[in-house]
Amino acid sequence: MPKQGDILLELQGLTRSFPGVLANDQISFRVGYGEIHALLGENGAGKSTLVKMIYGVLQPDSGVMKLHGEPFSPASPAVARAHGIGMVFQHFSLFEALSVTENIELGISPELAAGNLRQRIIEVSEFYGLKLDPDVLVGDLSVGLRQRIEIVRCLLQDPRLIIMDEPTSVLTPQEVDQLFKTLRRLADEGCSILYISHKLDEIRQLCHAATILRGGKVINTCTPVNETAKSLAEMMIGEVLVPASRDARELGAMRLKIKDLSLPSVSQFGVGLKQISLEIKAGEIIGVAGVAGNGQQQLMTALIGERRAMVSEAIQVDGQSVGALGPDERRRLGMGFCPEERLGHAAVPDMSLRDNVFLSARESQNLSRSGVLDHQNAERFATDIVETFKVKTAGTGHSAKSLSGGNLQKFIMGREILQNPKVLIASQPTWGVDAGAASAIRTAILELAARGAAVLVISQDLDELMEISDQIAVLADGRLTPAQRVEQVTIEQLGTAMGGSSSADLLDQPVKVDQSMPKGGSAHVQD
Repeated sequence: MPKQGDILLELQGLTRSFPGVLANDQISFRVGYGEIHALLGENGAGKSTLVKMIYGVLQPDSGVMKLHGEPFSPASPAVARAHGIGMVFQHFSLFEALSVTENIELGISPELAAGNLRQRIIEVSEFYGLKLDPDVLVGDLSVGLRQRIEIVRCLLQDPRLIIMDEPTSVLTPQEVDQLFKTLRRLADEGCSILYISHKLDEIRQLCHAATILRGGKVINTCTPVNETAKSLAEMMIGEVLVPASRDARELGAMRLKIKDLSLPSVSQFGVGLKQISLEIKAGEIIGVAGVAGNGQQQLMTALIGERRAMVSEAIQVDGQSVGALGPDERRRLGMGFCPEERLGHAAVPDMSLRDNVFLSARESQNLSRSGVLDHQNAERFATDIVETFKVKTAGTGHSAKSLSGGNLQKFIMGREILQNPKVLIASQPTWGVDAGAASAIRTAILELAARGAAVLVISQDLDELMEISDQIAVLADGRLTPAQRVEQVTIEQLGTAMGGSSSADLLDQPVKVDQSMPKGGSAHVQD
């Protein structure tokens, strides 16, 4: 009978290349039974390629994997699952119009689905503290509960190793605490967990060991609890840029005003906006916290102009009503936008980086003359973005989809910020990016505000909002709480409000933040 300390999974010299890219170069490390093992690295370090080989999505060019001491080379995810390997992906694969039970049934083998699946879902979910109603439609569930479905579906297959990719990116602090309790219980029972996250404080709290990748190679292994968030970040990427203090900014006149903005939902399972009101001054950054699915996307599309406000005065820029204007007209008035979805919304996947600058900077950067696109000027601007924001790419002629997520995010943020907008609306500006890219993006946002821009940041990362925001509000079920100074609210208050507390005045009771309190989001990189 295996015990903690014995080796469950061993990788020896695993190598995988793609045309022009050596994604994994002689990767070797071990994961023990009952071990929560972190896999760390900046975007493009090779983490995704590595776990895809373990899960059978890709096959290595060379090298050996061993599971329970025996050679292991899964030809498909089904083979990996049959050997006791499960994976919980960052992006869920669920059908909103189906029930919890129906979704789980679609994702497991017919043998596992046989019998009273509904009762087994109840038993497993309750045993691990992940309670689910097997009959409810997925479309009626919060993002946190949807993640529980993915985890329970995995647990029903009795895995010996679970791979988790950014599992807390959509959870409230309270949901993170419950997830950690579940993972620790699984580890105590002998289940191993390979845990991928950019939230370094979480790694320190949860993981027994960590393997750090850089440029496709293993560059270090460590015991996270013996490290600081800063030391972990520096192993991943080298020296980390620490954002400047927000206290240095002076606020000016009102730049963006939102007053009683209401919009109905466009889908059966969506959330409408309900009398959203907010004011942002020049030089000010206001954060909007919330769990995905509570109206963030609707708020973003309303501010961008993709959906027009029912009352033009509901959105004002420098005193001018813009609620009835489209995206191009709002850009001419000095607005910049960074939507959450990188590929397909913020950038066209198959277009080059150079051509992608035309999408938003055509007029502000004089990239069009008499209706003719100026490719030379676009090349200059794209190169400026790449150099200023240290975007890793083989060249501006390469497609947007060829970049890692973090590098594409830096390019998109850079494209907007270098236009020096008067108002910047950014949704999930550092979602899924590594510590170095996140720090660079936050620094650029702070510098833009210091130049007099009004910035609205919509994010699920509370540490990010607490770090860069002057004030913070919570969006839950389409309603926005009053904005409060970040010094006057706690992580617990914000988490409760994000979870849909019935108390509308939750954030109206200022409490001084305990700076010694451990945070449940991404790490500050200071010691």
